[in-house]
Amino acid sequence: MTATQNEPQILVDAPFFVRGTLVGMASAPDGDVHHSRELGVGFRTPQLQLDGLVAPRTELPPLLDTPVAEIIDFLVETGQRIADPSNAIMQECVERMAATHVLPAELLFKQAAYAAQTLDKQTLTTLVERNFPDPRALDEWVPQRDHTGRRSFVRAFGPRLVHVMPGNSPGAAIKSIAEGALVKAVNLFKMPSSDPFSTVAVLRTMAEVDPGHPIVRAMSAVYWRGGDASVEQALYRPQYFDKVVAWGGGSAIDNVIQYLGPGFQLVSFDPKTSISMVGREAFAADDVFAQTVDWASSDVMTLNQEACVASRFIFLEGTDQEADRFAAALHGRIVERAADSSDRRPLDRDLREQIETLSMLDDDYRVWGRTDGTGVVIRSDEPVDFHPVNKTANVVRVDSLDDAVKYVNVATQTVGFYPFHRMADYRDRLASGGAQRVVRLGEAGPSTIGNPHDAMYPLHRFVHWMAHEDGTE
Repeated sequence: MTATQNEPQILVDAPFFVRGTLVGMASAPDGDVHHSRELGVGFRTPQLQLDGLVAPRTELPPLLDTPVAEIIDFLVETGQRIADPSNAIMQECVERMAATHVLPAELLFKQAAYAAQTLDKQTLTTLVERNFPDPRALDEWVPQRDHTGRRSFVRAFGPRLVHVMPGNSPGAAIKSIAEGALVKAVNLFKMPSSDPFSTVAVLRTMAEVDPGHPIVRAMSAVYWRGGDASVEQALYRPQYFDKVVAWGGGSAIDNVIQYLGPGFQLVSFDPKTSISMVGREAFAADDVFAQTVDWASSDVMTLNQEACVASRFIFLEGTDQEADRFAAALHGRIVERAADSSDRRPLDRDLREQIETLSMLDDDYRVWGRTDGTGVVIRSDEPVDFHPVNKTANVVRVDSLDDAVKYVNVATQTVGFYPFHRMADYRDRLASGGAQRVVRLGEAGPSTIGNPHDAMYPLHRFVHWMAHEDGTE
């Protein structure tokens, strides 16, 4: 859509970054006007030029001959500059993002600073080592020989990737850029409407470190409206890209799927729901109860429940009276955490109406809190049939945690578990149900460096594995 005099006021400008070059705003008639999905806030981008986003396959990836050790050093310096409070690029980025995003600026600043800390030499080295049995394959053709004496060489070749980015945190941009660099990819980042700023801000910071560095030349970040066939039919082709790395809701993933075919694959971080499982041991003593409630509230409020690891359903082993006690205490801690976060978003109308309806069904449900965004807890004997979000938790009473396992499926990402000594008894059943991660209650947010994510080792999936077979001697 081209801006005209009839368009609403444009509040923020969102430049592009194309293969090392910042593409800024043209005059108003030449800019394209878009609106953020959640808030409907207008933002303006340059007109999209598709030709500049595609590198011909005859052109070797810029990072091909750059050692991983050098890439890591560059990422570490980038992380230090992102975290620097005097970084005007990141300051401006978060201020603009706060206009289009549901989270307040204060929380966005914290998320960016936290993500920048992951650009640490030991962290990045561990990530590579956990994803690749022999990390040398990223830098060279590694010689192999099988039991018959046949000789070959194998390389994890830098892929051509389109990243369909999530918009829940500026940390997603930092993480995706780092991963794209570590696998030496040629990267095109499709920014989300809720955050058409962070990816470009990180790349601009990289360009300040070294504008000619191969990492900088291997990166592009632009925005188009998801589902725009005029763009996606042109770009989502195997002659241009190997894989699309897609984050997002079901509609976003479904949209990408239609373009898949031989030579163009999907690496999907699709919609997930995380839960908690709390045993009756939580009621052993008052201090144990208080600690368990605090851990549960921490998992619910991870990134103000915008993260996929944030718990939405707490399956609680106990009586009706114990469930009510737990739900009331959980509501109190959620309200406190919400107040500390300065997030004042009310629930959307559909969710408000569903919760208000449940509050009138006293026999089957109890509701603590208000739908004004300060926190709500619903106690029930079956999970509610809607997706709790925006500081909303559903405490589901069960006679035994065995009864909770049937609610685990392939969309269950993280399971926060208490008591800790019972986790090993359930992990096989949770994996069989489809869950991808079980952690101690209260530890949904932090993750062991280099562990699988969404049931896979992502970097291993990103690369283009190539074999050179050289017969026998």
